[in-house]
Amino acid sequence: MEEGKILRERAFFHWLYNIEGIGRVTIRRLLEAAGSAEQVFALEEEKLSFLLTPAQKKKLLIARNTADVDRGYEALLKKGIDLYPASDPLYPERLAHIPDRPEAIYVKGRLPGKDVPAAAVIGARVCSAYGAFLAEQFAAAFAEAGVCVISGLARGIDGIGQRAALQRGGTTCAVLGCGPDICYPPENRQIYEAAVRHGAVISEYPPGTAPKAGLFPQRNRIISGLSDLILVIEAREKSGTLITVDMALEQGREVRAVPGRITDELSRGCNRLIWQGAAPALSPAQLLEEMRRLLPVFRDAGRGKETCREEQAGQGEAAPLSQEENGGLRAAALRSLDHLPVSPEHLREELEKEGISCSLPELTQVLMELTLDGHCAQDGNRFCRRMPQR
Repeated sequence: MEEGKILRERAFFHWLYNIEGIGRVTIRRLLEAAGSAEQVFALEEEKLSFLLTPAQKKKLLIARNTADVDRGYEALLKKGIDLYPASDPLYPERLAHIPDRPEAIYVKGRLPGKDVPAAAVIGARVCSAYGAFLAEQFAAAFAEAGVCVISGLARGIDGIGQRAALQRGGTTCAVLGCGPDICYPPENRQIYEAAVRHGAVISEYPPGTAPKAGLFPQRNRIISGLSDLILVIEAREKSGTLITVDMALEQGREVRAVPGRITDELSRGCNRLIWQGAAPALSPAQLLEEMRRLLPVFRDAGRGKETCREEQAGQGEAAPLSQEENGGLRAAALRSLDHLPVSPEHLREELEKEGISCSLPELTQVLMELTLDGHCAQDGNRFCRRMPQR
């Protein structure tokens, strides 16, 4: 397809996607009848009457009569956003053949190539320290092995995994349940902006679409569709995360789950997945080796931690803690811990009052190390200083 025709189709898709009351099922019906978004624009009113309800037809005709298609597309590009229809050469090949594929996606940033392996790191929004620690460990290992981390920019496991991948010099794709110009949740703004620079922000919804509860389950099929493997870190027995798993299985994707204690509510979803036949993810090294064996697309980028740190310094991104920084944070955390259990979030706030800045995954990792060394005790998502033995 020649470049001019590709750009025109993108512009007409942007027009079509912004007609209120015409959703993806109707768009698919219009495309099947007309062949392209540009030809949908030119459909005769009589044919539109067979394809649309009277209310939909009225809205489409108003949109057609008032549209400046080229100017609308130019305004989109000025926001740093593009739109790739399913017929576009830049539309992700992984999405092309999934059930109920999006007919077009908005992209802010740059999509990874089809030869780049991708893994979704997903889980509970309100996660435990155990889940936060493992999300950071698995995502960091993926990044260092050249695997793009796919997730939904959500609170908890999703955001922690994406932040860790970026900190290790990796790439990530954030799939949103709102317009591509809206960062939700707002506290993940730093991850959102870094994803645009080192990956992509993706949505099937037009710019300006506010986040709504009903949009998030739909976007999950894109998260799994873009991934070669889906890793579930923590999930309750009835969890939105398991919707993504169901979609992944329908799409023929590999699913792995991190096991947890049978008494932990946040591990019940993962443990049930394993009981139902999903293979357990026992360590980042084990999972990467399994991916090399199972996925033809997998490649090892061969980048070490020091190389990643040098790249991060040049790009202004947060790098992993050095040995000296880690030791300083360990000492500060131990000083601030009392014998009453506190969450990592609360401890981080206390440290910031002392002028000590760190990310939540960094602090969680330090607390896990202190626990393993016998200096701390853990109770769920809370830590306290271990009482000395008499």
